[in-house]
Order: sequence, then C-alpha cells, then structure tokens
Amino acid sequence: MEQPYRMIVDPMLAEMGKNLNEAMKILEDGQREVEEKRKYSRKDIPGPLQGGGQDVASILQLVQNLMHGDEEEDNLCHRRMQNVGEQGHMALLGHSLAAYISVLDRERLRKLTTRILSDTTLWLCRLFRYENGSAYYHEDDREGLIKVCRLVIHSRYEDYITEGFTLLSCKQPVIYQSAASRPGLGQHLCSQLGLPLSSLCTVPCNTMFGSQHQMDVALLDRLIKDDIDSGKLPLLLIANAGTPGAGHTDKLSRLKELCDQHSMWLHVEGVNLATLALGYVTSTSSVMAATKCDSMTLTLGPWLGLPAVPAVTLYRHEDPALSLAAGLTSSQPVEKLRALPLWLSLQYLGHDGIVERIKHASQLSQRLLDQLKKLTSIKTSVEDELNSPVVVFRFSQETSEGSSGGSVQGYNGGEREVQDALNRWLGERLAQLVPASGVDVVELEDEGTCVRFSPLMTAAVLGTQEGDVDALVKQLGEMVPLLSCTLRLRQDFREEVYRHTALTYIEDLSWPGLGVFRYEPSSEEPDDSKKQLEVEKINSDLLKKLQDLDADLRFSTGPEFGSEKNCVYVGMATEDLDVAELVDTIAVLGREIEESGKLLENMTEVVRKGILEAELQLQKANEEKLMEEGVLRQIPLVGSVLNWFSPVQSSVKGRTFNLAAGSLDSTEPTYSMKAQTVRGTPPATPTFTVTKRLPGQKLFHRSAAGSDKLSETSSVGYPEEVEREVVDCPAAEKVAPDPTQESVPESPLEPAGPNAAQAEKMAQEKDGRKRGKPASSGESGDRAGGLSQIGQLMDASQWISRCLFRDKWGVC
Repeated sequence: MEQPYRMIVDPMLAEMGKNLNEAMKILEDGQREVEEKRKYSRKDIPGPLQGGGQDVASILQLVQNLMHGDEEEDNLCHRRMQNVGEQGHMALLGHSLAAYISVLDRERLRKLTTRILSDTTLWLCRLFRYENGSAYYHEDDREGLIKVCRLVIHSRYEDYITEGFTLLSCKQPVIYQSAASRPGLGQHLCSQLGLPLSSLCTVPCNTMFGSQHQMDVALLDRLIKDDIDSGKLPLLLIANAGTPGAGHTDKLSRLKELCDQHSMWLHVEGVNLATLALGYVTSTSSVMAATKCDSMTLTLGPWLGLPAVPAVTLYRHEDPALSLAAGLTSSQPVEKLRALPLWLSLQYLGHDGIVERIKHASQLSQRLLDQLKKLTSIKTSVEDELNSPVVVFRFSQETSEGSSGGSVQGYNGGEREVQDALNRWLGERLAQLVPASGVDVVELEDEGTCVRFSPLMTAAVLGTQEGDVDALVKQLGEMVPLLSCTLRLRQDFREEVYRHTALTYIEDLSWPGLGVFRYEPSSEEPDDSKKQLEVEKINSDLLKKLQDLDADLRFSTGPEFGSEKNCVYVGMATEDLDVAELVDTIAVLGREIEESGKLLENMTEVVRKGILEAELQLQKANEEKLMEEGVLRQIPLVGSVLNWFSPVQSSVKGRTFNLAAGSLDSTEPTYSMKAQTVRGTPPATPTFTVTKRLPGQKLFHRSAAGSDKLSETSSVGYPEEVEREVVDCPAAEKVAPDPTQESVPESPLEPAGPNAAQAEKMAQEKDGRKRGKPASSGESGDRAGGLSQIGQLMDASQWISRCLFRDKWGVC
C-alpha cells in the first residue's frame, strides 16, 4: 500500500502510515522464512522483562515467529489468515488511528466521533435498505441482540429502572427462537439478562409443509397465546434470514404480522441479509421482509473480507433515553471510535465494491448449484435455487444397490449412520484438496451430515474464484464413484470376514471405509492380560504387513479417539476390488504371524529347559573328571608336574546343544561322519496364495484375464541365522568315517537303499576317489541341500554349546 505520506500535514499520521505499511510487509513476508532457523521461539522468551528494550524490527520479528511458529500443525488456520488485501490494511489502520485520535482534546474528539458514527450508520442503512435506523457497533456478534433485549425490557416494563427484576417475577417475559437457530444463543441471552431458562421458548420447524428449516408460524401463534393465557409477557422473537446450518430464511412477512399483533419485537439475523445490498433482489423475495423488522445484526467482516471490524446491529426506536439505558448508545466518545475501522473500509471499497463482493459470492453459489445437478448420487438442500447464497449437498445412495453379497437384512438400520460417515469424510477431503473453496461439514437434524458451501462467509477471506468451484466439482466427481463402491462393498466385506473363524468383524458405523476387523488367535490362554497382549501384537504386525502390500487400499488403526482398539480399519474401495481375495489374504497373513509367534515361543521354552538340563549334565561331567583325575592334579603347580610325567587320557567327550530338541548331545557322530545329523522334522512352511497379476496391476484387483491363482511361498519369521565361530580342531580332521556306521538318508523323500543305477554311480565315484579324483558335483550338492532350516539352527546350537563348554572347561 504505497501512499504519498509526504503530502500529509500531520507528521504523526504520516509516520503511522509508514510504520503500518512496513509492519504488514514484515508479517506477510514471514511465511517464506518459516523453514529457516528462527532467531526467536517460545522457549527463548524470558519470563520477566530483563535488560534494555528492543527495537521495532526485533519486536515485529518476534510477533512473526509467534504467528507462524505452529503453522505446520495448523495449516487450515494459516490459510485463512491469507488474502488480507489493501482493504484489510485500511481496517487495521483504523485501529491504530482510533488509538491516536483518543488522545485529542475532548471537543475535537466529540466532533470527529460524531461525524464517523453518523456517516457509517447512514451508509449502512442505505446499503441494506433499512430506513431511519440507528446503529450499535460491537465486537461480539451476540452483544447487539443482548442490548436489544434490554431495550425491549425497558420499553415493556415502565418501572424497570427503579423496581428491577421484581417486575419480571410478576409477569415473566418470554423470548422465542427457532429450533434452527445457532446453538447456545438462547442460553447466552438468559445468562446475560439474568432470566431463567423458562423464559426461553424454542419453536419447532415445519414438519409437514414447507422447508424443514423454517419456523412453524402456526405453532408459534399457539405458543404465544398459551403464554399470554398463563400470565406471561411475549417479549421478543428471533428469526433467521439464513439459518446457520442450511441457510434457509423464515417466513419473515408472516412473522412480522404476528409480532405486530402481539406487540412483540422482531429481530432478524443471518447470512442472507447480505443480499439486501444487491440491486436485483425484488420486493417479493423472502429476505426483503427483513427491512421491516425492528432490528437486524450484520456481520460485515466475513462478508467483505475485513479483519477485526465490528458487527453492526441496526434498530429502530424513538426514545434515545431508553437506548442509552439499554447500552445501545454511549456518551463516551471513545466508544464511538469502534466504527472507525469500518468507516475507513467502506470508503475504500465504495458502494460498487461492496455490492460486487456480495454479488460475486452469490454467483459462486449459483455456479456450484448448477453443476451439482449434473452429478448422480448428490442431493442438494436449497430453499431458493435462484438466489440462494448457501448450497448444502450430500452423497446419498441406497445401500443394497448393486451388492454382490447375500441378504442385507439387519444392515439397513445403520444406513443413515454409514452415509453420515461417508459425507463427513467427503467434506473433510474436499476441504483439504480445495482449501480455497471454504467448504465445511454441517450436521442437520433431518438430512444428517452434509457439506456446506457458503461463499458469503468465506469467499472474501479465502479469495474464492470460479476456478475453485470448478475444481471442487471435479474432485467431487472423482469421489462419488469411490463412495458408491465403498458403500456397495461394505456388506460383501462383512460377509467375507464372517466366513473366516479367525477374523472378527467390528461393527463401526462411524468409519467411512470398507470395514473394521480384528484377528483373533486360536490359542486358549487362561490369562486375559496375556491374551490381550497377544491379540495386540498380532494385529499390530498384521497392520504393518498390510501397509507394506502393493495395494490401493489404505489400512490404519482407525480414529485417534475411537472406541475400538487392536483393530485394523480398511479404507475406501475401488470398483475392481476383489473382496474375497482381500479377506483371504488377511486371514493367511494373520495365521502366518500367529504360527511364527508360536514357533518362536515354543523354541524359547525348549531352549530354556534344555540349558537347565545341560548345566546339570556339565556339572555331573565335571564331577566325573575330578574323580577320574584325582585331587592332586587340580592343584596348579602339582597338577602341571603330574601331567608332565604321567599324562591322563580323559574320557569326557565333546558335546553339542541341539536347539530344535533342546538336548545336550555328543559330538562323536558329527566328527565321525563329518556332517551334522538332523533330528526331527522341520515345521511346515505356511503358503501365501495370491492372484496372478498383470504387469503394473495392484493387489486385490480383478483382472479381465480371469481368476487364475498362483501360489507363492512366504518365509516364516524364524530367528536370524547366527554366524558360526571358527575353531581349529586338528583331532577332528584325523577322524576317519566309521564303516560300520549306518548312513541316514539326507532327505525324507529319498529311499533308504540305492537302486541299480545309483549303485553303479556310487561305485564310479568311489573308484574316482581311490584314484584321487574329486567328488562329483551331485554328491556335494546333496550334502549342501541336507542343511535345512533346522540344520541352520543346529549351527547356532554348536555356537551356544561351545560357549557353555568354554565357561565350564576352558576348551571347546
């Protein structure tokens, strides 16, 4: 915002404009410096003030860091802070000017504030067609209604100033509001006015005729008559020109007639009041009746994209003394300066600029509404399609449509909850993908969860354009098939899970996805805490494996504050999803994880018991050695001399620890055969069957080629192979194979005795060895193939046994 500050006579105003311009540039340019290391942070701010003060640049830098420090955690708030624009600078300048003007002398301050207040009120009354009105400017948009209620109380109770609340107890006042009003408004009024909650009457909306979000006028008439008959005083009616949820307008003309009949005050609020500034709004429009009401509240800040400007309540009343008593007017000139930011902004925008912004928001709504009519499975809730500034829509489709499963009996009862969850996901995704659209999620009593587009409240702040509306429709067109497929396949997923005994289906109607399941292990653990830990571990490992798969599906632990724990949540489904293959794969992976855990658990228990038994055998062997060698040989000096003159041939044999069997065995067969013997049969390896896929095809997708299956073997999570320790044993190299030792077949599939061809081949190999020729490759290959997974565990057992013997004997 470049201004010729040198032309301003007052040097303070020129300096203020420059400082504001520089400050706004520093704060707006701070987004580019967020990723750099900040000089100031929250932890760097000292508690008490220390040392000298800081300059303006340092203070602004500190404010910038505080503003943008948490933007990674709250990107939505940061996006809404953008697009301030020059009109926003004018509003911010108004706050600075108000502080500066407040130091003027009283007479000059009175003249200035009177001019600002009268000009702003006149402009607003002409702009929104509210003739002969007064204005009250307030920060809280509910404050104007509170002041109006006090004005009505002073008007209807003549001695209220002197008698106070004792008059209210004689004839209790009643405030009427629509059931579609914003939540908490009536309760806030009663608490601020000191009225009991019985003074608040909520009028239901139409249940049979008209809009479901409009106040039932006939029922309101009966309620007013009943209150009058019971000695109460109907005081005020709060009507809506655009309900907070759906943006519908009450029948304001009929409500005004009813209020005049019973001497009630009519107050109107809502976003549709902004359309009063449009030239093409006819007198037959429902919102035009708001110009005849007793008071209305306007929120110009979001409508025009003006930050920190006050809300305005326009009202008509002839007694200024009562307005002063109610707080609608003030004798303090400083309080009248609240209108200064709005006064500057209105002059900057001008009449044409204000109308253009409101017109642009209405055109955006109409553009979206026209394109939504072309989408299937999208229903809109719009009161007036020609001039509706608020568009509310939702995804809606029959649950049983196109389901390939069986009966859906018992499932349609939760169809409303399921579709609400899908619409909640739809609104959140649209807000993330198209943030400039400003869509949000709203809960309506009759329609349920819907997506709301209200550009009058967001377009000026976010800078929404027609391209953003087109992008919103494009994203919506891509998401509707996804929602339809997910809703149709939920029942199929449920039935497929029920077919597997190890899987439990979790009924979570609030999850916007395919479904929720839990893998239940087959172990009968008496301890509930241990079983719970086992279920948690298996499902956690299963979730990690599913997330690692090459699939379009999204697997997660569900909502952060969800009621179900230790479950796997499956996300949105596509059209070509093979639900049966998906559930079968889940069951196989879960069983694989469970069996792998059991194998490790059993092996751990066997090894633990085997080590205890091995320690006892080693202790017994140690005692036998002492008895065999004698006590004198255990004395260091004497034992060395005796061993020198009379060496002792020890009868203690080498031993190895078998991990598979959990036993301590002799090493004699190993050294005699120069090969490890396998005890026991290796456990069966689980198989993982997947569908044969085309190149580039994801998992769980039905292919056009058919449903051919390909079985692949996946490894079980055995312990990692332990590297064998190299130990020199010269005596073992000289041990010749025992010819009397019976050979054991290396594979259980091979016969024990050789046939004629094998016998001839063995004879040739034996003859070749006698002549010094190396053994055939087949022999070495058979020997290498004999080392199975249990053989690898035997290598680890040798390492453990050597460590045990080293501790006991000091040798291998």
